[in-house]
Amino acid sequence: MARLRPRERDGIVQALRAGVVPKLGLEHIQVGRADEIGEMVKDIDRIADGGSTIRFVIGEYGSGKTFFMNLARLIALEKGLVTMFADLAPDRRLHASGGQARALYAELARNLSTRTKPDGGGLPNILERFVGKAQQDATASDRSVDEVIADRLGDLEELTGGYDFAQVIRQYWQGFNTGDDQLRSSALRWLRGEFSTKTDARTALGVRTIVDDASVYDHLKLMAAFCVAAGYNGLLIGMDEMVNLFKLSSAQARKSNYEQILRILNDVLQGSASNMGFLKGGTPEFLMDTRRGLFSYEALQSRLAQNTFAQGGLVDMSGPVIRLANLTPEDMFVLLQNIRAVMQDDDDALPDKALTSFMDHCSKRIGESYFRTPRNTVTAFVNMIAILQQNPGTQWSDLIGRTEIAVDHGDDMSDIDELVAGASGAKQASQLAADDNGLSTFKL
Repeated sequence: MARLRPRERDGIVQALRAGVVPKLGLEHIQVGRADEIGEMVKDIDRIADGGSTIRFVIGEYGSGKTFFMNLARLIALEKGLVTMFADLAPDRRLHASGGQARALYAELARNLSTRTKPDGGGLPNILERFVGKAQQDATASDRSVDEVIADRLGDLEELTGGYDFAQVIRQYWQGFNTGDDQLRSSALRWLRGEFSTKTDARTALGVRTIVDDASVYDHLKLMAAFCVAAGYNGLLIGMDEMVNLFKLSSAQARKSNYEQILRILNDVLQGSASNMGFLKGGTPEFLMDTRRGLFSYEALQSRLAQNTFAQGGLVDMSGPVIRLANLTPEDMFVLLQNIRAVMQDDDDALPDKALTSFMDHCSKRIGESYFRTPRNTVTAFVNMIAILQQNPGTQWSDLIGRTEIAVDHGDDMSDIDELVAGASGAKQASQLAADDNGLSTFKL
């Protein structure tokens, strides 16, 4: 494992203890999901080639949906895409009339990331890159920068809302060229969806529209086209906690949001969108509940239904829905090994048989579900290591309990040997799959 910086190590540990996904350093703890990641790599390549994709990442609470989506985000950044990720919430959703949809767009724009700005706030970088490339092309072709920018924005003006979007980009260039920081700031605010009234936008920028609830999807398409014009390979948009739509008390509000999802789905499947992809994370009830979930909307149910031939262990990951499979015991063992390597330099302080005993402890306490929803197991494991680190002389066997540490008393070691061997094979298989998918930078 590559040496971790203290700041990165602390960020990973703090996130895992809180039961949330660290934004950076995922490659140090990722295990399994090789097939699912392979599909995401194909999707990202399709976006870079001018296509579009949409995936619904479905799993129980704590099953690793957010982790998987963040890993896909990092892969997209490595492959030259721009990413916009946000969680849905009661005040952030796809369709609304009280500003909730604009709030979702504003959160997406705030979290806009590039490879050189992976933590969000990347919109100024994209604008400066667009302007910089225009200046270079103007010098090379002996034209004015205004002419080059006008040519590059021509395609955007043909899209819905594109004229005002292009006008705002021109205003940013004017502010950049003249040193008018107020004009540049106003352009950034408009592009981030922070103007609440059209009057304010017209006064500041001379445009008659703003990002509002009715135009969020249109502006996402404009942002994808602009990212390509700035020299990036496309835009990946992630929306987690889609279960908040399932929780809406108003049947009409749910229907309106599902209609917006259907619009996006149809655009992607019919090829009307380009250089953009969507990741939507949700729980099984959000997808399959026929009274309140996506399957309550007949058009979505027919498009998202599982392949009827995918039975008896057969899988089909080519459809829009990715159902996260349970982690195997071998995957869980490798995951605990990776966390141990992040938190401590000396593996002897917590040997492999301690990991096996801990897994047995979890299995007896919460049963099979700890493979399906590893969040609680990971949090408990991090807490146990923290106790060992802060209390010198404490034995891991004292923390796990006598019943779960029979291996410490000379009992049969065959189960542990078999698990360790299987985990080693699982780790090698994941690494081979990663190399095949061009993900050698990720230690799966």
